[in-house]
Amino acid sequence: MLDLTQAYAGCPSSSLQFLHLPRETLLLYPFADSVVVLNARNLAFVRALAFWEVFPSTRHLAQSVQCLTAENGMKLVVAALGHRVVVWSLSGKQYDYWRVHSSLLLPDDQHVTALSCMSGLLAVGTRSSLSVYTLILENDLPTWSLKWSSTVPSLSRVRFSPSLMYIAATSLHDNVVHIYLTTTGRQTQAISHPRPVTDLIWRNSPSSSRDDPILYTITIDATLRIFLPVLDAPQYLQLHSALDTFSSLPFSVASQETNSSVFRLDREVLNAALKSVLEQSQSAEDDARRRRIREITEEGWDMFLRVLSDGSLVVQAVANIDRRPPTLLKQFTLLQSAPGVLSGPPAHLYIVPNPGRTSLTLITSPPLKSYELAILPFFDARADGLKLVASSAEHADADAREDSRAEVVRFMRTPNGEGVGALRSDGSGEVWNFDWARSGRLVRKGRWTADSERVDQFVVFDAGTLLTLHTTPPATLQVPALTSLFALSSPSISSPYRTLIGITASCTVVVISATISGDNTTLSLLSESSLPLPKPPKRILPVDPMAWVGQYGSGTRGVAQVHDVLLSVSEQGELAFWVPEGQTVAWKCTGVVRTGRKGLSMARCSSAKKSVLIVPTPEGEELTIWDSKESEFALGLEYRAVLPDPITDLDWAATPDGQSILAVGFAHRVELLCQQRATYFDETPGWSVCWKIDMTGVVPHPISDSIWLARGTLLVGAGHLLFMFGQKRLEKGAEEKEEESLFEHVARLNGPLDEYHPQMVLQCLLWEKIELVKSIIVNLARNIESGRDIHDWEHLPLENFLRRDDEAKATNAPHRPKYSLLFDIPEGRDEEEEDPFSPSAIRKLLDHLEEKPIPHLTPSENASLLVLIQTALEIEEQRRALDANGLRYLISMRSFYILNRRASEPSSPASPTNGTAPTLQLKRRERLRYRDMIWAFHSDSQEVLLSTSVAACGGKMCWPDARALGVFIWMHSTDAMRAHMEVIARNEYMAGDVRDPTACSLFYFALGKVKLVHGLWRQAAWHKEQQLMLKFLNNDFKEPRWRTAALKNAFALLSKRRFEYAAAFFLLGGSLKDAVNVCLRNLSDWQLAVALARVVEQGDDGPILRGILNDTVIPLAFKEGNRYLASWAFWMLHRRDLAVRILVMPLQDMASVVDAQITEIGDPHYDDPSLALLFSQLKSKTLQTAQGTSEISGRTEFNFVLQIARVFCRMGCHVLALDLVRSWSFQRPSTVMRDSRAALRPPSPVSTRFALEPALRRKSSILIDIDVTTAPPTRRASPSRSPSRAASPPPPQVPKEELKDEGDLVARKAGIGSLMKSAKQDVKVPEFDMNAFF
Repeated sequence: MLDLTQAYAGCPSSSLQFLHLPRETLLLYPFADSVVVLNARNLAFVRALAFWEVFPSTRHLAQSVQCLTAENGMKLVVAALGHRVVVWSLSGKQYDYWRVHSSLLLPDDQHVTALSCMSGLLAVGTRSSLSVYTLILENDLPTWSLKWSSTVPSLSRVRFSPSLMYIAATSLHDNVVHIYLTTTGRQTQAISHPRPVTDLIWRNSPSSSRDDPILYTITIDATLRIFLPVLDAPQYLQLHSALDTFSSLPFSVASQETNSSVFRLDREVLNAALKSVLEQSQSAEDDARRRRIREITEEGWDMFLRVLSDGSLVVQAVANIDRRPPTLLKQFTLLQSAPGVLSGPPAHLYIVPNPGRTSLTLITSPPLKSYELAILPFFDARADGLKLVASSAEHADADAREDSRAEVVRFMRTPNGEGVGALRSDGSGEVWNFDWARSGRLVRKGRWTADSERVDQFVVFDAGTLLTLHTTPPATLQVPALTSLFALSSPSISSPYRTLIGITASCTVVVISATISGDNTTLSLLSESSLPLPKPPKRILPVDPMAWVGQYGSGTRGVAQVHDVLLSVSEQGELAFWVPEGQTVAWKCTGVVRTGRKGLSMARCSSAKKSVLIVPTPEGEELTIWDSKESEFALGLEYRAVLPDPITDLDWAATPDGQSILAVGFAHRVELLCQQRATYFDETPGWSVCWKIDMTGVVPHPISDSIWLARGTLLVGAGHLLFMFGQKRLEKGAEEKEEESLFEHVARLNGPLDEYHPQMVLQCLLWEKIELVKSIIVNLARNIESGRDIHDWEHLPLENFLRRDDEAKATNAPHRPKYSLLFDIPEGRDEEEEDPFSPSAIRKLLDHLEEKPIPHLTPSENASLLVLIQTALEIEEQRRALDANGLRYLISMRSFYILNRRASEPSSPASPTNGTAPTLQLKRRERLRYRDMIWAFHSDSQEVLLSTSVAACGGKMCWPDARALGVFIWMHSTDAMRAHMEVIARNEYMAGDVRDPTACSLFYFALGKVKLVHGLWRQAAWHKEQQLMLKFLNNDFKEPRWRTAALKNAFALLSKRRFEYAAAFFLLGGSLKDAVNVCLRNLSDWQLAVALARVVEQGDDGPILRGILNDTVIPLAFKEGNRYLASWAFWMLHRRDLAVRILVMPLQDMASVVDAQITEIGDPHYDDPSLALLFSQLKSKTLQTAQGTSEISGRTEFNFVLQIARVFCRMGCHVLALDLVRSWSFQRPSTVMRDSRAALRPPSPVSTRFALEPALRRKSSILIDIDVTTAPPTRRASPSRSPSRAASPPPPQVPKEELKDEGDLVARKAGIGSLMKSAKQDVKVPEFDMNAFF
């Protein structure tokens, strides 16, 4: 996904410090107001330690950290800025926890110039003093106590000796090395040098019992001197040897060497690596090389490395340093490499351990580079002895040490994202080119410094060309004060012409033309105009152009495709998109979205016309994402979230397949939001966080800006540092597998699905593409058997998805032999071809998928796929016993139980990858969706569905199971309902170990079986209420007095909050209405109320049931925006015209024509493709539904189908969206009047009484369920927009379209009126006469 691929943390200008850890070595150097911590081997950024965390007043100072030292024993890092000193400590089991250890504040005039820390002692050198502090721990609070301080010249460096007895120091004003006693600060010796000293190194001798001080000094002429104590004065150091160029090279070569550097190779680090090499098993060919290594180790040589001007290396050794007398010192050249090993003599060179490897890491600076030093090849002078691992080559230019210390304020990229500019707080900045093809790094192309004229706005052109008012020669143009400036994408990168768009403070748009030709840059003002809006907008923003570059407008056909350039946001939250037109640059509006959001603080628009708005609220900042396609079926709102943390930055990126990724910047993190694929069963949010970049443990500075670059790369600016996040490039020959890229991850979350994905298979089953599903399963089995990689699997051709099921069945049917005579016997094959969709083949496939699931499917998706494959096999076996709607219910029911079972399982212990957003946890659902229940309601296979539902409950369905499956919603037969309620009553009584008659009384009383309950109480000897109930139920409840007694008991039970038992007593007392009210008000179970009403009233026309539907179900459906539930309620009320219209029409329009009291209307919920499936079934099923269909305008139905097609695309089923718009029939039921004379002709005894459209002629029958004389009107005279949309004036062309649609509507209403009248006459048909057919 997105990993930190590069950090731009300046170039070290002084010596480096190191912390040696068990698993890695950390490299530290100061930069600006921070200490930069890198991994020494690969130079990967680890952390920045900010000085202002301890001293906040230093946050915006122009000073930088001057001194830095590291203490490996206690893992301390000490840094100084001015007269302040800060100490950090590294702790934790993994050494990954940094904290402020302590601090030290000196007098204001004592600027620290040198530091050294060792074993709790801190030496601080200033411009006029040298002080030593001791670390004291009081109450676990570390403090520094001054031990002594003495006046000395201004110091440049100080070093503690290994024994802590001495301090060596150098001054800025002379070439003398001063030696001080650590205990008192008294100077014991001053060692003069002929040249300025550049480094001091005390030699540590752990193998020697002697504690003599041994000092190495290096001067500016690349000469290393060795000072040893004399025998009679151990505190006095004397020069015993010097290593210069002439000591390591022949005189003829050394005399020509003008530039070289010499460095000491750390003896402890080197010896540890040499011993690890010797401990390895050796081969015969390595034996000779190992002798040299063994000799170095045993003799205890000190090694020194000289780098010559041609990049060659010379290794010198000095022997016998630990021996006495000192005259036994011996120096010699060990090896010399070929030229070009290094780029030249570096200022600093170090060798550090490489934990876990037998090699060492060699660091040079500047520029900062890391090499792997292989011991055996290196000491054999082979070319592969030193291998470059990492480098900070972006700082290799001449002004690398002049990196700006000012903090980043804002980024600006080129339209194609391959160049970016950074503006800093002091007005300076730089321009970078994103070299993604070769190195994947940013390469600096130019910079500008802070000037007297402050830079407020800037743009970056292709390939990092900078255009400001300070070009050479200067190109100036007088324009109004601009609040925003950006460049449009160019049709060709070679074109010298660029177009700039500027937005002024008064919201006028300035169009500027820039001509870039060599050194000649000209600017010209093309136009300055306002957008044609009734009121000035609150803000005008650019539409991100990144997705257009390289895909559109390339100029290959001469004309670039027009894209939206500007987005205007009004005070009322209305979004308008604009494109330029003509030479005079007039602005044309291409779309409007009414969001209703006021008080915007931030907004951005992507190239896919996705807009994000930020509105401050009392709960936090509201983030909403809007689509540009607004209609009566979609308000445009795709996502809403209220975030408690302030949002500092927004930026859009585009994927190659046209999807958008939003980067939301906070103070210390960046969250990436991408669109989520919609699912059929789960209510997933439209957008979700797919990745998080947390900078909390990386840098303490807040994030100032973040911006997308090309190829899904994100650049983040925090303080004065830049961080680039992208896809890591694996080295050639790397064994690890390349991880999923951001674009691949987004495509997997929201792109087109594979044909075998369970959601695709499910939708194909729901839309009656059984043969297609069989082909998908067979093709999946073949791909798995082939053993090919999943990326090489074969896919079904597109034509298979566009066929009707009967056509596919005819194509896939086996060719049977044709018979010419009755008793002809065809020549059969010895072995018939095996059916690829046989039960055995499917079982084999299921076994394989259970053992080896498809890799990129989640466990839930793999489980769903197994269920769907098994269901497809059962459908094939029971195809004659199950209709299409029964099949849809069966699929939904099986998925319901599968998902609930998986939601009940414990979650996987595996934690998500670092940076990924937390995965959505499966939630257990209490019931099937009403949508799935309605399929069973419109099914003709209810007996099969009931038996299957009972089997899914383990053969014992209780009321919670019946409610979860909506059994008493979808059952038609009254007798079947009564029988099934008795089954439920029996199961409720038998549930559990205790046989409690109160659990089943409600259902038995609804069935009128009081005596049966009386018998059950006789067996409940354990129950404390047995005697009372036996005595009470022994009465005759047909008598009014006992009914009254039952009602009194019911009210008493209500006071005791025994609601279900109270409802049972209301039924016993003959008050169905009170029992229903208890179910609705106290139990909040309207399904139980419907079940009781349908059973007690023995039908669907009772007043209690109608009251439940009108007063409870329909208002609930409008409140939840559930069109399926409302359609079912209208169907039960015999208002089937409304049952059809509610599936398509806006809820606000429907609320005005229903009899129920609608107080609240929820979301429209047009994001379900099954709405179109149910509408296509019902719109011509009966005369009432035909009437309802006729009152839906043709344009409304057209937009409805387009909305469902978009929903299919949101679900990843793009091919099904294509099939929907390709095969949808817009034919409507109406009379077909050829001419007026034909209408006056007498009816023929052979023809029907009324002519129908072809869509109805194909139906075998149409139910007559309407009374023409009593049917009330169900539509207002003219359609009107919802109140929320009426606030904004409609476009000019809208009234024409409304007028046209209304005329079409009047004609259709007249047609349906004739249709109903003809049907009314046709009810009185003459007696059947067989002669009419001849």
